[in-house]
Order: sequence, then structure tokens, then C-alpha cells
Amino acid sequence: MKIASFNINGIKARGPALARWLDEAQPDLAVLQEIKSTDEAFPRDLIEERGYNLETHGQKGFNGVAILSKLPLEDVTRGLPGDEDDTQARWIEATVSGPSHALRVCGLYLPNGNPVELDTAGQPVSGGKYAYKLGWMARMEARLRELMALEMPLVLMGDYNIIPQPEDAARPEAWREDALFRLQSRDAFRRLLNLGLTDAFRARTPGPGHYTFWDYQARAFERNDGIRIDHILLNAYAADLLQDCRIDTDVRAGEKPSDHVPIWAELAL
Repeated sequence: MKIASFNINGIKARGPALARWLDEAQPDLAVLQEIKSTDEAFPRDLIEERGYNLETHGQKGFNGVAILSKLPLEDVTRGLPGDEDDTQARWIEATVSGPSHALRVCGLYLPNGNPVELDTAGQPVSGGKYAYKLGWMARMEARLRELMALEMPLVLMGDYNIIPQPEDAARPEAWREDALFRLQSRDAFRRLLNLGLTDAFRARTPGPGHYTFWDYQARAFERNDGIRIDHILLNAYAADLLQDCRIDTDVRAGEKPSDHVPIWAELAL
């Protein structure tokens, strides 16, 4: 089974680019981020006419996540637990069943966290965007602990807005004070991994120079001035099924591209 994640940066603007990638890559299942559309306004035909089932969790003009699958999507839930007042559409879950295994899939769009607002003690200011990011990651960790108890293959895919290591940025020094690379952010990401998750891409490909995001400005893509912030994390049951994981870098060179590219993994499901 080929599973993938793609931050499309707006379904209205990137619908043609998404359609081209789906036709060429033929993922069995994909999660999307930044659909920037309400559920009602999402162009379902673009997905469904290609043989996919679709579940969305959207909001007008911002955020929004979706799961599309050639297999039926079961037990779909929307929204990250832990804060009833959080209305941002950033989390969706579903289960798909292959011939030999069922797979729980979580699609996520983790908060960016900028600007970083700190108090005089160097702690995130309550109510600020960085505090929201770290709080969201703590809620994600709590949800993950629950999901790990299911004892079934589990995958968490999406735009994490986290640069895990210096090798995941072409110019790590430029990101040192950014919410994507601050030590508190990376520590929170490591806490997720320490629960027993595998970074699928790093399990297959070591070393620098592999990115999933390039800014639209200053010819960043042409200069490969990128960062790796889109990740596929697997629990031990799913990691045992991992066959490959790659980044579709060439998608960024297409017409009217997203500033992200897809990342995909093959699982022996």
C-alpha cells in the first residue's frame, strides 16, 4: 500500500497540481493539509472521480485537513482531543483495512508557532502562537499514547512544521530562533519519537539535502534552500511493514505548485 502526505496550500489554487500528482503517483491513501476550504465547498469530484473515498475537516480560508483512500475509510474522527475551545481544523483520523492488516491513519497540520513570543523568563507567552504550538504538541502526545495502546499499525502523516535536525535544513543557522527549529519544538518532537515512533524517511535515507518545503521567494527551490518539515511517523507495527519512503521533489517544479511536495511510503499491507 502506498500512503502519502501532501500540503497542497489551498485546494482552489492547487487543484490542478493535486490532480496531476494523484494521476501520476497513484497513492492508495493520502492525507492533505492546508486545504483552506470548508467541507461543503471542497471540490469532491476532483477526488472521487479518481476512485477515492474522501473525508475532510475544513474551515473557511485557513488550515484544513483531509484523507482520501481507495479503500473504505472507517471510524473517522475530526479534531485533536484535549481542548474543546480549539476550533482550528488540523487533525483527522480514520482506519483502513488491507488484505492482511488494518491501519489507523492520522493526518495532521501542526501549528507553525511564529512569531515566537517569550516572557522575561524565556517561556512562551500564554495565548501566543508559540504557546499554542507547544500546547498542541502536548495534546498530540497524549492522543498518541492512547493510539499506541491499540496494538495495531499506526501512521501519523502531515506537515509537522518541525525541522528535526540541522541536516534537515539547507541553512540551519537561519532557522535557529524560528518556531520550527527552536529547541523546545524539537524536544517536543523527540518526545513523540521516544514513545516508539519511527521517522519513515530517515529509516531509509540518511544525510542532508532532502527537503519537503521551499519558500516561493529568492529562487529557493532552484537553489535547494529547503527544509524537511513533512513527516511520516510509524509505530513499531507499521515500521515492520515499511518497504520504502521517498519525497516527490519534482512536483515542486510543476505548474503553479504548492510550496510543499508530497512524501510517501510503501507499506506491506
